Order: sequence, then structure tokens, then C-alpha cells
Amino acid sequence: MKRRTFITLLGGASVAWPLAARAQQAMPVIGFLDSSSADEYAPFLAAFRAGLGEAGFVEGHNVAVEYRWAEGHYDRLPALALELVRHPVAVLVATGITAARAARAETSTIPIVFNTGGDPVRFGLVASLNRPGGNVTGVASLGKVLVAKRFELLRELVPKADTIAFLVNPNNAVADLDSNDAQSAAAALGQQLIIVKAGDESDIDAAFATIARERGGGLLQQLDPFLQSRRDQLVALASRYRLPAVYERRDFAVAGGLASYGTSLRDALRLVGSYAGRALKGERPADLPVQQPVKFELVINLKTAKALGLTVPTIMQMTADEVIE
Repeated sequence: MKRRTFITLLGGASVAWPLAARAQQAMPVIGFLDSSSADEYAPFLAAFRAGLGEAGFVEGHNVAVEYRWAEGHYDRLPALALELVRHPVAVLVATGITAARAARAETSTIPIVFNTGGDPVRFGLVASLNRPGGNVTGVASLGKVLVAKRFELLRELVPKADTIAFLVNPNNAVADLDSNDAQSAAAALGQQLIIVKAGDESDIDAAFATIARERGGGLLQQLDPFLQSRRDQLVALASRYRLPAVYERRDFAVAGGLASYGTSLRDALRLVGSYAGRALKGERPADLPVQQPVKFELVINLKTAKALGLTVPTIMQMTADEVIE
């Protein structure tokens, strides 16, 4: 290659490289913080991306997303949140109350969009649902109401059960508050409540042994990433102990659980994606009211009901979103 040609090519490259770098820097970045794992959340991320699409953003095209997964270890969340803030990101998405609180502790300026089953006012994330204030807003399903509804469903399915077990992860920052909500729901129905705890895999077997010893007639559990990750183990143990259980997510019923009732995670994440996109466009979280999912899913597994010797009321089957036979 002639020296003059080489210099010309090199000069062209020196112009192209900064242009490419500036193009990459121009693409905004969303930080996505979650307590669970990439594998666990993968089926739902399409809904988040659909919400982004509603706001005009396509991942990899005009927005980048940096994902951070705590793999069920809540103590990792503060460091992961700080890592995203320092990246830096233009918007932080935090799923779960613990992740949202970790994100909020690291920044008061970067917009934060959460998805939580807890009351964000109660946990200090926002000033009010209609006027969040500050840099935080999102989607909340107000889990206290849903816990009470699951107790009612379990009562309809197992009307003679006087003692109900509630499984919580003691490592979850809101375990005590969720337990109090469960206690209130049980008391309203005149039932006794057994609180059992499982913070790791070995605790789960012990928890079910305790339920059997205390003659628990039904099971509910806290909405928790670690417990969610142990779905198959939990469903198998409920079957072994012949313990009717109503879960919060559809995949538990599909895996063999008796029933599930809760908000559609896909619907919630679509709303989160939409809000994240609007924040990227410059809308302030303080001006975006906290949304509540409008889609709720009731799934009944008739095969499991039959194995447990239970009769599912006809009206429940008719109103269910899905009946597994």
C-alpha cells in the first residue's frame, strides 16, 4: 500500500471512530434491577419491551438495557443498584419492593420506575399514588388486597380448614409486614394462622414438616423471588403432604399447584415499560401517577383438586381465566 493511501485511510478511520462512539453514547440506557434470575424472568421480558415499544423505544435500536439479577440474594441489591447508577443509566427499572428501595437509596435524581406487589406509600417510595413526588413512580398491585382474596379462595376450596399456613422468606425486607397482612386476612375468616419461614432450600422441607405437625389444612405463601425460584420443590411438597395451596402466580398452578390468583405480571411489566419510555422522553416521575394492573388471573388445576379429593365450586370454574384438566 502506498504511504499516501495509508495516511488517507487512517485519516478516514480517525473520523469514523469518534462518530461511532458518539452514536453509541447517544443511545439512552435503562438499568433493570431484579431480585430473581434472568432465567426466571425471561418469559416476561417481552411484555416489558412491548411497553417500551408503546413509547417508541426498541431495545438494541434506540435504547439499551443493562440487566442486573440478584439471583434471590437480597443483600446483593444495593451493590447492583449502585453499579447501575454509576454506569450511568438514564432510567432505573426496579421490580419488587426490596429492589425499588435499593434503587431509591442510591439516587434521588435518576428516574426510577418500579413494579411491586406492596403499597409504595406504605414503604416510603412515593408520597401518594396520584402524586408520587420525587424521582419514583411505577406500578403497584397492592398485595394486601390480593392476600385477602387468596385466603377467601382457599376457604371456598377447603371450607373445613380451620388452620392455614403462610410461608415467608425471612430474608425478604417485608416478611413481617406480609405476615401481618396474612394474620389479618385469616382473622377476618375466623381461621388460625401458622407462620413458617424458609430462607434457603433446606428450610423448605422443615417448613412443610412444621405445617404437618401443626395440622395445617391449607397453604399460602409470600410473593418472593426465592420462593418463586423453588416452585417445583414447593408444589411437590404440597402434593406429598396433600396440602391444598393457592399461589400468587399462574406457573405454580400449571406446575401442579391447586390454584393461583394474582395480577398478570406481563400486564404489569408492559405498564412499567411504557412508563420507562415516557421517563426517557423527559416526563417526570413526580407527574406520573402510580398505576395499578387491571388484569387479574385465576387459574384452577382440576387434576390436582381431584387428587386432593376436593370439589371445585362450579361458579369458581366458570369465572376462572384458565381451568387445567
